[in-house]
Amino acid sequence: MSQSTITPPEQQSPTRPGAEAGSPLGNGLKQRHLSMIALGGVIGAGLFVGSGAGIAAAGPSIVLAYAASGLLVMFVMRMLGEMSAANPSSGSFSVHADRAIGPWAGFTAGWMFWTLLCVGVAIEAIGAAHIMTGWFPGTPSWMWVLVFMAVFCGSNLAAVSNFGEFEFWFAALKIGAIALFLGLGVLAVLGLLPGTGSPGAANLLHDGGFLPNGVDGLLVGLLASVVAYGGLETVTIAAAESDNPVRGVAKAVKTTMWRIAIVYVGSMLVIVTLLPWNDPAVTSDGPYAATLDHLGIPHAGQVMNVVILIALLSAMNANIYGSSRMAYSLVSRGQGPKALGKLSGRVPRRAVLASSGFGFVTVLLSYWYPDTLFAWLLNMVGGVILVVWGFIAVSQFVLRRRMEREAPEKLVVKMWGFPYLTWVALAGLAGVLVLMAMGDDTRIQLVFTGGLRGPLPAPGYQLPRGRSGRQAAKPPP
Repeated sequence: MSQSTITPPEQQSPTRPGAEAGSPLGNGLKQRHLSMIALGGVIGAGLFVGSGAGIAAAGPSIVLAYAASGLLVMFVMRMLGEMSAANPSSGSFSVHADRAIGPWAGFTAGWMFWTLLCVGVAIEAIGAAHIMTGWFPGTPSWMWVLVFMAVFCGSNLAAVSNFGEFEFWFAALKIGAIALFLGLGVLAVLGLLPGTGSPGAANLLHDGGFLPNGVDGLLVGLLASVVAYGGLETVTIAAAESDNPVRGVAKAVKTTMWRIAIVYVGSMLVIVTLLPWNDPAVTSDGPYAATLDHLGIPHAGQVMNVVILIALLSAMNANIYGSSRMAYSLVSRGQGPKALGKLSGRVPRRAVLASSGFGFVTVLLSYWYPDTLFAWLLNMVGGVILVVWGFIAVSQFVLRRRMEREAPEKLVVKMWGFPYLTWVALAGLAGVLVLMAMGDDTRIQLVFTGGLRGPLPAPGYQLPRGRSGRQAAKPPP
């Protein structure tokens, strides 16, 4: 099988409208793929299961928590969309940080995100295997992990259109499930669902009121909701392998607002309106399954298990894809092992194998050292997404000024209220980090994430200046 290496930047030239200059990657993703990746990217297992802990802590005010963190994420995605529409790249925010701040920033953001995605593959594989062993008692969980890893590693080794098709149908199923849930929920809230009566505002105002655990509970819910939004960045990575990256990114980012409002805030409002926030089933069964059981939907638990399994497999697929493209982009800029830069059939197969391999090793660590090494890895990536979002905000602030001077025609997508809302986003991210430092469980995550972040810039400082042709930023004092 023939292989191709990375074309040096000075020899590259654009190959399709809005494409990353000279990118030798494929362009098998269509607009329908990108649209569904963007829609499905906000619907993960963290929403279906993890939101239960947030509801238990914040009560009905979880709606405010998801609305506040959702607003922050909308700002981040708008900033990322502005940069990605102007300069589509498989390295997404890592490339933007490289151009705006310096190679050390691109190196740090890229490899931190790669680690996050690979550990995420392990978490999702373990969760999916747990569901399968519940359906097929007596089967070993390692067998299901191996099956899922082989399937999605294999799909990502093939043409990028395979990844697109998997995500298209996964997203369609998740969106269908959420739409059905919201439809049934709204009918029940209005008292129009047969066999149910409208609860009115009783569950929102009784059992301690709208803020049953005070501001502290709301803050816990806020931290839980921030984590649930991770994964939206994949669409800007995938756009670089589409037939029209600029249009794809612009369309995906411009619809982020209503996706977040309907899927997250809307479903949280339905759940806490229909169920008492302190119902034990909210955490034991998951808020969505508990709500469906409350409405008398037959086999609600198993139905939600199917949906959660789809969400987990979708996340596995997307994480293997995203990590391999991020690794390839880093290597193409001289920021990683050259061996991972080989292409076969316009697919970075060595990067796919390396990313899948690290994910599989992480799964093994979860079995061998669940309370030591695996726990250390989980804590290490706990705050990574906030660091990445911080790089996105700073990069957008720098590159927006630069584009306004040098290439204003590239500003197809613009950040709202620049520069004021960019500063608001940075302040919001700083506020979340302060909240993490205040909690015992989250403080350890912050420390471990800092341990990962600390040494990464060092090799980045030794790298030559980025493609932008500007001198790398000086290291901070």
